[in-house]
Amino acid sequence: MKKYGLIAVLMIVALALPAVQCPGGGPAKGTEGNPVTMYFVPSGEADKILASGNKIAAGLEKLTGYKFKTAVPTSYAAVIEAMGSGQADIAWLATFAYVVAHEKYGVEVALTILRYGSDTYKGQFIARADSGITKLEDIAGKKIAYTDAASTSGYVYPSALLAQKGIVPGETFFAGGHPQAALAVRQGTADVGCGYYSGRRPDGTIGDSRRLLATKDEKADPEGFKKELEQIEKELIIIGFTQDIPNDTVSFRKDFPKDMRDKIVQAILDYSKTDEGKQAIYDLYNITGFVKSDDSRYDVVREALKALGKSASDFVK
Repeated sequence: MKKYGLIAVLMIVALALPAVQCPGGGPAKGTEGNPVTMYFVPSGEADKILASGNKIAAGLEKLTGYKFKTAVPTSYAAVIEAMGSGQADIAWLATFAYVVAHEKYGVEVALTILRYGSDTYKGQFIARADSGITKLEDIAGKKIAYTDAASTSGYVYPSALLAQKGIVPGETFFAGGHPQAALAVRQGTADVGCGYYSGRRPDGTIGDSRRLLATKDEKADPEGFKKELEQIEKELIIIGFTQDIPNDTVSFRKDFPKDMRDKIVQAILDYSKTDEGKQAIYDLYNITGFVKSDDSRYDVVREALKALGKSASDFVK
């Protein structure tokens, strides 16, 4: 009986192995030994993004039973390459970064984010109020701070608009993110800065990239935070906008298992409707909701690039 009992145990273990191992023999995706990797672009302060990302990952773990691992690489391009190499399974990609990732590696969009009910936004140009720069034509010969080469609102659309208008800056550089570009203008190391534009919040405060310059805690000191934003708005003015841009994405690598993808997408939608989830996704990138999406939603970005005679990959180069 002991012999048959041992055989029975071994058979049960053998039958159970496929549930915890990949075809190559390693742990199954979503387990402790092989977690679902979820990357976030560094459009703001990396520490704050990672903190919010970790909260979202914890929420998704509860809803799906999968284990998650998060990261915030140093650039948009690093996130794209991580998707191409299989290092990242899911990425919360900015619009243009998604278009590049899809073109290069077949990355697939699952969700488009919403901000206050809108699935589009714009790029903006800002300057110091005391600079004398009040319109796009004034940018000619001036120094511009862009955000990142793969940022739609902070580089691609603004630079395309200037090219279309025949406006040639004197010097350009990548500041590294939306707050950095705005800070460069505020500190005088750039004449003009580019970043995202989103309308005013329900409390009347600015909702665009200038908001990221605030140092006071919105929760701990709401009045101080509001006054700081009012001062920033006086110092830095908007001098122009780009055309509408489809919002950022939640995207999956090309060969990610469909059943897992569907389960995670539904978990994100469910989590975003909880009190904890609403706060976490808002703190991440000021997201207020999601809609299911597909690649065709981003054809408008490709059309904008085609007007310049470029593809997504060409523009990054």
